[in-house]
Amino acid sequence: MQNLKIDGVRLWASLMEMAKIGATPKGGVCRIALTDVDKAGRDLFVAWCKAAGCSVSVDAVGNIFARRAGQDDSLPPIVTGSHLDSQPTGGKFDGVYGVLAGLEVMRSLNDAGIVTRAPLEVVCWTNEEGSRFAPAMVGSGAFAGVFKLADVIDKTDVDGKKFGEELKRIGYAGETQPGGRKLGAYFEAHIEQGPILEAEGKVIGAVTGAQGQRWYEVTVLGQDAHAGPTPMARRKDALVGASLMVAEVNRIGHAFQPGACATVGMVQVSPNSRNVIPGKVWFTVDTRHPDDARLAGMKAEMTAAFERIAREKGLTVEIEEIWYVAPQPFDPACVSAVREGAKRQGMPVMDIVSGAGHDAVYVAQTAPVGMIFVPCAGGLSHNELEDAKASDLAAGCEVLLHAMLDRAGTN
Repeated sequence: MQNLKIDGVRLWASLMEMAKIGATPKGGVCRIALTDVDKAGRDLFVAWCKAAGCSVSVDAVGNIFARRAGQDDSLPPIVTGSHLDSQPTGGKFDGVYGVLAGLEVMRSLNDAGIVTRAPLEVVCWTNEEGSRFAPAMVGSGAFAGVFKLADVIDKTDVDGKKFGEELKRIGYAGETQPGGRKLGAYFEAHIEQGPILEAEGKVIGAVTGAQGQRWYEVTVLGQDAHAGPTPMARRKDALVGASLMVAEVNRIGHAFQPGACATVGMVQVSPNSRNVIPGKVWFTVDTRHPDDARLAGMKAEMTAAFERIAREKGLTVEIEEIWYVAPQPFDPACVSAVREGAKRQGMPVMDIVSGAGHDAVYVAQTAPVGMIFVPCAGGLSHNELEDAKASDLAAGCEVLLHAMLDRAGTN
């Protein structure tokens, strides 16, 4: 078992084949959740899983489970997976690596004729990115009971299209309620999406946990007015106020180091005309920190700063927190299985905290969880230029294989 290998060439070929679906000119992918392109990616994954002898099921939020039977199918499955949906200008490894690494584990066990004691499953979670239907990690969140099914199904995108209707349209609205069953363990392989492993010269990151996150939607209201006749001193310019607030978000991110991140990623200006003073600005704020108290402190400081700016500029501001996930430690035994899997294969490994949210964060509320990070070039992700070495991806997949075997058992 210690010498058991995955087929790195096959893994890479599968990643490149999936990358053709929604391919973008700069080498990335655009596979937005519940679009026709997402359906095509799902269809290919399901076909590959069935060809590998797995049974496939889909729950009511569209999560896909591919099961490889074990010697004792009454045991809770050892599960791995991630997501196939992407950002509008996403890379070809974010999420999809974890799904196809899981599939490669199944294929490699088939090649070796090994049947695990507990069954194994690969899952493709729905709408992890949250770029179309906010917030992120909706499929795994529904599985973990964080989101109610009715609320998820009723979510709408910016065009008013409903999650549930789009799920049915692409043919992935299952009947089974999400969750409600025990998992023996869950592992997720992923590119790091940051620069630490590459800088430290490590191939494997044993992820000990994930940062907490708070997402906000902010509306700043002033008064539309003509850009020519309205004196500067009499203006209620919502964009000026919002710009100062954006600067405060950046300042707070720097002030709460180490570990803090604060980002404004979306801005909408109204009426968005070149000779009209903006009367309304809507923008998003994403704050993250591994310490929950510090994350709450960022919220308090941001709220005070926004209200001060609004008062000074004669504006009003509304701050709505739309998503909160607490910092999540992972299961020590699963983290140890990742470390040992790397050491058995002679791979450099280091402990690391995830700066990004992953489906593993919600699954950790219901099952023992471990994550495996591999480096990505320059730490770049959520970008069409996202890249990773085939050898690193294969290494991470081999660690995944041995971590899953550690928990599933063999005779």
